[in-house]
Amino acid sequence: MLLVVLAALMGLLVACGGAVEQAAQDIAPTLQAAAEELAPTVEAAVEEVAPTVEAAVEEAVATEVPAAEEAAAEGTFLERAKAGEFAGTTVTLLGVMVDEEAQKMELALAPFEEATGIDVVYEGSKEFETQINVAVDAGAAPDVANISQPAMAQRFATAGALVDVSTFLPREKLQETYIDSWIDMSTMPGADGEDIIAGVWQRASAKSMVFYPKAQFDAAGYVVPETWEEMLALTQQIADDGDTAWCIGIESGAATGWVATDWMENIMLRTTSLENYDKWVTGELDFASPEVTAAAEKMAEIWLNEDYVYGGVASIVSTFIGDSPVPMFADPPGCWFHTQAAWITSFFGDETLVAGEDYDFFYLPPIDESLGRPALVAGDMMVMFNDRPEVRALMEFFSRAEGVEGWVRAGGTLSPHKDADLEWYTTYIDGKVAEMLLNATSVRFDASDLMPAEVGSGSFWKAMTDWVSGSTDLQTALSEIDASWPE
Repeated sequence: MLLVVLAALMGLLVACGGAVEQAAQDIAPTLQAAAEELAPTVEAAVEEVAPTVEAAVEEAVATEVPAAEEAAAEGTFLERAKAGEFAGTTVTLLGVMVDEEAQKMELALAPFEEATGIDVVYEGSKEFETQINVAVDAGAAPDVANISQPAMAQRFATAGALVDVSTFLPREKLQETYIDSWIDMSTMPGADGEDIIAGVWQRASAKSMVFYPKAQFDAAGYVVPETWEEMLALTQQIADDGDTAWCIGIESGAATGWVATDWMENIMLRTTSLENYDKWVTGELDFASPEVTAAAEKMAEIWLNEDYVYGGVASIVSTFIGDSPVPMFADPPGCWFHTQAAWITSFFGDETLVAGEDYDFFYLPPIDESLGRPALVAGDMMVMFNDRPEVRALMEFFSRAEGVEGWVRAGGTLSPHKDADLEWYTTYIDGKVAEMLLNATSVRFDASDLMPAEVGSGSFWKAMTDWVSGSTDLQTALSEIDASWPE
């Protein structure tokens, strides 16, 4: 304290100017000597009292934290939100769903808003990809975005734009509601090259079903196959009966060939490991590799057999996708099996057909049973750009089946969550596909959708079409795809 007084006195004297300033200069050495003499004593006093003061401050701060605030911080972010902790806040959500699908998204969000008091503002855009990229580049990203292509999420993750979901939803927590494959598909390198969990899956669809005319199938005495070998044996039995088993058509204008890629993807999942499938997607496993070649050869056992395909092999590339299943419902059926996602039922050509009675589907059987029951899927991942408690609560909501229940009940989507209730599904087909998905031991996204566009929707489609049409051989087709891979 004495040092402070002496310093103040010197300042006052200097401020007075003139003669006083000269006096200050004369007395300065004396003041400086006094300060130096007292300094050790003052310093020792400060060191002696410091621990006591520090302890008192810490005690005061701890006392000021209300017990109610400590209690509010307990539980997960969703639990805290449902307790009203974040009521009155707003979360923005951008997605591709518009019109009817946007209404169904609102149905899915309503329970969260009602339970938490958080306002979720959803914006749907037909120009979603352009809009989200512009927003992120401008530093104005939405809190959450609904992304249907993992490759887009990967770009944002690599750029460091996404929040790592595992910082508040660790993998073991996510395993309560997802099989590992879903978590694996959302795990990708962040900006530093280390893996992050880039998002959580809200919705799903599946592509591993074989539709058939159930009423006539049962009348013929046929039995649904459980294995690939049983399916091939039934295919031959139908041929022996004078019919063709398979309805196949891949014509779709500029998109001709994508149906063939779906078959390849399903067979890859049934003949090789998930690791190889993932390497195939990224170009680490060549199309000309033994694994991919073997999958194509397995596909050829059906596709390139004149006795097995309605209209013969040559008709495959000229038959429109939507027309290809229609012969199943002739009397007698022109063909008996058609592999496609559930949307194909709208092309069956007879609105009086009843699912579960006139037609049904079975799971495309396993080939290597050690690989379990894989499913080829698509889905919507929710990714997070802004890290706030209310945003974390919404992401946790999406990570549970309750985050899509409203949409499931309205029809038109599936839940990828293990805690989903099959009673939510309002149609026979949706419920059965959902059950198939719940029974899947692994899932993977459509490979052609994940590959670079030059390959996935370019050379892959074209090469499969050329091979099936007979204009090129298999090895040439596969090598051409490899040669198209961007460097």
